[in-house]
Amino acid sequence: MPQSSRDFAITLFGATGFTGGLCAHYLAQHLPPDTAWAIAGRSEQKLEAVSAELREAGYGCLPRIMVADAGQLATLTAVAQRSKVVISTVGPYVHYGEPLVRACVQAGTHYCDLTGEPEFVHNLIADYHVEAERQGCAIVNSCGFDSIPHDAGALFTLRALQQAVGGEITGPVEMIGMVTAAARFSGGTWHSALTAFGRPGPNREAAQRARQVLNHAYPRRAGSLPMRPRRDGESRQWLMPLPTIDPMVVRRSARALTDFGPDFRYGHFAAADSLPRLLGGSAGVAALVLGAQIKPLRKRLLAMHEPGQGPSESQRAKSWFKVRFRAQGMGKEVVCEVAGGDPGYSETAKMLAETAMSLALDPGMPHRTGVVTPVMALEDRLIERLQAADMRFTCLSAAAA
Repeated sequence: MPQSSRDFAITLFGATGFTGGLCAHYLAQHLPPDTAWAIAGRSEQKLEAVSAELREAGYGCLPRIMVADAGQLATLTAVAQRSKVVISTVGPYVHYGEPLVRACVQAGTHYCDLTGEPEFVHNLIADYHVEAERQGCAIVNSCGFDSIPHDAGALFTLRALQQAVGGEITGPVEMIGMVTAAARFSGGTWHSALTAFGRPGPNREAAQRARQVLNHAYPRRAGSLPMRPRRDGESRQWLMPLPTIDPMVVRRSARALTDFGPDFRYGHFAAADSLPRLLGGSAGVAALVLGAQIKPLRKRLLAMHEPGQGPSESQRAKSWFKVRFRAQGMGKEVVCEVAGGDPGYSETAKMLAETAMSLALDPGMPHRTGVVTPVMALEDRLIERLQAADMRFTCLSAAAA
């Protein structure tokens, strides 16, 4: 079915979950009033409760309801066939995400999600990238704090470097991203992280399969800077490598966009003023990774935070994030920053919803199809939308390197 004749511009799958509920509120508040959209999930009663909550809030664009189950492909097919864009907030994605993606690819429907699970993304690249390109749909992963501030921030910083050099980037570029944040996490994030930590073997196998597809589709190379703990000479902060999905996303975008130049390298770090604080956080993550390898312990850890739980509105109001980028190339250096409020939930819901609205409503979007990153799909339009939604993109300095 042509996308122009779909019943809904956007369908949000997982609206009854914690982050899905925040996304539903954002869409109801910010979609044009005449936009047809829907919320989907297993429980019609819970969906009705979400709809009533949106109605009571006085929003101008209310959704229809579709009952769909991640374990019933026929219901997912109906969602995909009736929608121009499908949003998924149902994780862990490695367990529940693939059938909906399959339905979207078969229907030629754009898709976006919040996953930070490398195994899931690599499996999608290996299994669906070529077919999604053929069907003309964009499968856009990692549209929340994983990984839009880093992906869009790297593009914003590159644009500042282009302006500093006065044109095209024709030489090597080195860029680092330094992340600081204060925030709480939800039960869904906890389950997704522990699931990913507990699957090192499948992660490696998925990465190998994806690499073959990526090397064929995007033969340009984008490398990594040395990833070791160190003191940053300019900011005077301590840096610790962040082994998240974010640097992988940035490098995929750099391979696809020739604007990044012929030799781009990126490093991704957590930053802190105090070395003991940084080491303490790293030790905590290392302990979780180790615990996730032991099945009985992993079950006990998973039981500590149930999916659907998350921080209160007052807790989210106190949360914030900053990602500072420094890029050097062609004799110039630029420093930029992306900043916002609660990274895991309020801002994540905003980023996911803005991605979906751009795919559904903006002329000429997406720029690329297949299994792609947010920047590969939307390029500078993503930055424009986030700036209009009060996420701060700032060029702090530009000078000779």
